[in-house]
Order: sequence, then C-alpha cells, then structure tokens
Amino acid sequence: MAFRKLPGVPVSAMGLRLSQKFAFLLFLSGLVTLCLGALFFLPDSVRLKRFFLPKTTDSASTNTNTNEAATQSGAIVELAEKARADRERQERERSAPFKPEPNVKLRVSRKPSVTRGDATSGTAERATGAREERRARTPRGDATEGSTAARAKGYTYDTFRKCLLKPALGNNRGKPSDPQTVERRDKVREMMKFAWDNYRRYAWGQNELRPLTKNGHIGNMFGGLRGATIVDSLDTLYIMGLTEDYKEAKEWIHTSLDLDLSGEASVFEVNIRYVGGLLSAYYLTGDEVFKQKVLELGEKLLPAFSTPTGIPRGVINLGSGTSWNWGWASAGSSILAEFGTLHLEFVHLTELSGNPVFTEKVMNIRKLLDRIEKPQGLYPNFLSPVSGNWVQHHVSLGGLGDSFYEYLIKSYLMSDKTDEKAKHMYYSALEAIEANLVQKSSGGLTYVAEWRGGILDHKMGHLACFAGGMVGIGADDGTPEKRQHYLDLAAEITNTCHESYSRSGSRGTWSLSQGAWGTRRGTPWTGCQSITGHKNDLHTHTFIHYGHFWTCQSAYRACLWTGGGNQSTRSKPPQHGENMQTPHTHRVTVGIESPTLEV
Repeated sequence: MAFRKLPGVPVSAMGLRLSQKFAFLLFLSGLVTLCLGALFFLPDSVRLKRFFLPKTTDSASTNTNTNEAATQSGAIVELAEKARADRERQERERSAPFKPEPNVKLRVSRKPSVTRGDATSGTAERATGAREERRARTPRGDATEGSTAARAKGYTYDTFRKCLLKPALGNNRGKPSDPQTVERRDKVREMMKFAWDNYRRYAWGQNELRPLTKNGHIGNMFGGLRGATIVDSLDTLYIMGLTEDYKEAKEWIHTSLDLDLSGEASVFEVNIRYVGGLLSAYYLTGDEVFKQKVLELGEKLLPAFSTPTGIPRGVINLGSGTSWNWGWASAGSSILAEFGTLHLEFVHLTELSGNPVFTEKVMNIRKLLDRIEKPQGLYPNFLSPVSGNWVQHHVSLGGLGDSFYEYLIKSYLMSDKTDEKAKHMYYSALEAIEANLVQKSSGGLTYVAEWRGGILDHKMGHLACFAGGMVGIGADDGTPEKRQHYLDLAAEITNTCHESYSRSGSRGTWSLSQGAWGTRRGTPWTGCQSITGHKNDLHTHTFIHYGHFWTCQSAYRACLWTGGGNQSTRSKPPQHGENMQTPHTHRVTVGIESPTLEV
C-alpha cells in the first residue's frame, strides 16, 4: 500500500477497489465451476468419474444380472469392467479359432396361424415356459435369447433347406399363370438387365455407376471395399433367373472381393449392404463362398463394439479395428438408426458360425435401450457409447432414427414370433409415437412430426415414409382391438407421403384411398392413381408391397406397375442425378433430395 504514495509507481492488484475485487472473484469462481462441470457432465468425460465413484467390492458382481447392477451405485464402473473383460475374451477367441459343433437345427418361421384366441394364447404360454426353461439351463441364455437352440449344434444349409415351407424361388420359380403379369414380369427383368449391363460395361468392380460420365465411383463409406452394386444385386439376379449374370457376379465375389483392407468404413453401411447382401445370397443359393466372406467381414466389425457400454461406434478401420463416431454427431455420440440396424444380420452370423458373440453384441444393445429411461417413452436419435445416456432429445422416424423401429418388429417376426422383448419394445415405442408424434393437419393428412426436447417440429421427411409399411406388417400381432387401427394408420401415413410427392411436382408416385387395407375385411381396394413426375423415391412402395403380400389382391400389383418406376428412362427425357446410392443412408447426397411436407 505504501507504493501508492510514491509517484511513478504503478498501482498493484492489491489496491483494487472492493467492487472490482468482487467482480474478479465472481468471474474466477464461474470459470472454475464451468471446468469442473465439464469434467462430470460432458458424455465423453464420464470416464473421469472413475476416480471419484466408489468401486464395487465384489469382483464377481460383473457376472450378475445386468438390470440389477445398473440400479446400484458404480454402474458405469461395472460397465467399463465388463467391456474390458469382453475385449480380453475376444482376443482369446481370435487366438484359438472357434470350432462349431455339428448338426444344428435352424429355427425357421412357421406358417402364420389363421386362428386366434385361447388356443393361441395357450400355445404361446407353453412356448414361453419352454424358452424360460432352456435359458435357465445355460449361462448365456439371457444374453442370447431365442438363439440357444439354434446354436446347440453346427449349422448346415441342407438342414435349413429341408425346413423351408416352400422352395426359395417358389413353385415353378414363382411363374404366374396370368399372361398380363407374365408380360409385366418380363419387362421388369428387362429393366434390370439394362441397368446391370451398363454397370458391367462402365463400372465393373466399382461400388456405383456414374450414369452421366459413364464411369465408376468408389465413395468413402466402405473402407476400400469394392463391388457394392455386385453384392447388392446377387439376390435380385438369382431371383429373376439371370443365371449367367449371377454366375459372373458370384465369380467376382470369389476372386476379387478383397477384405484385407485398412480403410475407414461406416459400420451401418457395410452391414446393410455387404453383410446383408452376402447373407441373402447365401440363404437363397447355399453357395459357400458367400458364407465364408460374410463371416470374415462380420469379424472385422466386432471391434466397433469395444466401448464401456457395448454401444458400437459408427466408423471403423477395417484393418486396425480402431473405431470412432462421426464428427458431425452430437458430442461424439452413436446414432440410433445405425447401431439399431445390426440385429437381424448379426443374429444370422451367429446361426451360420455357431459363435454366440455376434448375437451377444446386439442383445446387449437391446438390453441397454430397454433399461435406460426414455423421455415420454421415445427413443432419441443420439446416445453416448461411453455413458449410455441420451445426448439430445431429438426424436425422428425419418433420418437418424428410422430403421431402428423397423428392425424391432422384423426381429420379432424373424424369431418365429418368440422374441418377446423385441415385440414389447416395438409396440411400446409405437404407442409413444402415436401419443407424441402422430399429428393431423388442417387438411386431414396424418403425419409423423419430429420431437425436439418436448417441442414438436411439424415436418415429415421422406425417409419416414417407410413407417406405413412397418405399421402395416406389424398390425396383425398387435392387440386385437388395435389391429384394424394400425392398418388404417398405415394407409393414412402412406397417403400423406403420396401427397408430399405429388404436390412438390418432383416425384412420380401413386395415391391411396382411405381404408386401403379394407381388402383384409372383404372390401375390394381400388385406391391407385397414376401420377407422373421426374423421379421416384421407393419408401412408400413398401406399404403397397405388403398389401399384395397379405391380401393377394391384383389391385396392389397394378398400382405398383402404374406408379412403381416401370416407366423406362429411354421413353421420355428424365432429370438426371450423377450418383446411384443406397436409399438407406440418412445423409443427403448428390442427386438425391430430401423433400419434406410442411403441414
């Protein structure tokens, strides 16, 4: 303080006024609070809690029931320890190759029962009791419910083929007796042949064809994997009877599909296109080359699950196994539509290999999602793979969320309707969606809005148009009083998608009349109306396909013919896009638009 009295000596901080000291201390305390809060509340920093949370005293507690452990203090620590032990087990399995036991009996879907009621419920009760008894006899039963019996013995394709109710290609290769249908069928085959021949000529071995520049395109979603169009087309070529083209594609898979790569790949895209494509080709044909390739590729995706929660990251290096999430994903989170769209393929990888690790990985995802708290019963699009908490309360049936819900109902159906957990999660989610997202516009259109932290965003993207087919195919297994309601809801959603396309003037599609599924109750359906347009998204076609599948009404097939993309691009000048890409991806790409219907 004495220096203040000497001329030319600057005033020190000790000489600040009381108000200045208070402001400085307030700023300093706020900065410290912000830093400490970031350590504990940001999703990617939860690992720091390990230094402060009490650790469990019983090391064997990691083997107890996951649901009970999650309710105790130190749950995050237990998840981390479990993930570490899981990684060590994987390393041991890789060093000692798995040897499946012989003679598996694969479970296949039974013919759907026509009758309902007490007899059905009694059968279901007995089946449930038998499943519980099987699970009680095996330590892995709870983690792999529905797959224990199938893994008891080694899988053989001959056993699978003998269990089929019908040949894979139908009787007489599915050839219809109606001459008009035969003519249309031949036309569709001609269109496929035209597209395939041009891919083979200009882009053979590449992932996609650039139709304007007439060259191939690899892209950056597959980690260096090539031939995505070939893998995608295997089942179509086989079903259509394009035998020589199928054999050529099969030979390319055998000689040129290289899996020893070190590129960065999307786990989601590789799964739905390569794993899914190879699996479908194998189940149709029994060709061992597809089984060998798909099991090898499936092993390369497993390191993506090496997170504290078991929720996989979205991107993986196929060589090193290093994984991370997309830079644009909120706070390094994983995306619901990506990690929720693995279940069907991974269960079949276990069926083919006898290795339970694939099913265990996706069942762990299922258990975590069922256990954690969900806002209003809804599943937000972003989840932290570190903490297992939702990162944002953004809910959508369009991009980022769509196929998760589809895989729930299809998992139930694929399990011969024994996967009760998938059924419960699907119908619970559907009820929450109806209660919070399904809206009716002033013009009478039913749409599925998006939900952002309790606030509705009244728009519906075209990726959500798959929901019409999803709700329709799941209607028959809902509660009896809601079955017709679900059918009506499916028709209303699909009709809204038609209106979106037709009003925008940029989509060729068709419309649906109210109660289009009334044919199941004996009422003829005539709701198809042809509309011309520049191009056509196929998400709404799912509903019409299921309509014909369930009712066998020719009106559905006629509707797909008049508005389902049968118009040849050579018959009239179209508007072109430079890229052909999978419609499953949620990312907007060149030549593919994302129209929304504002209501």
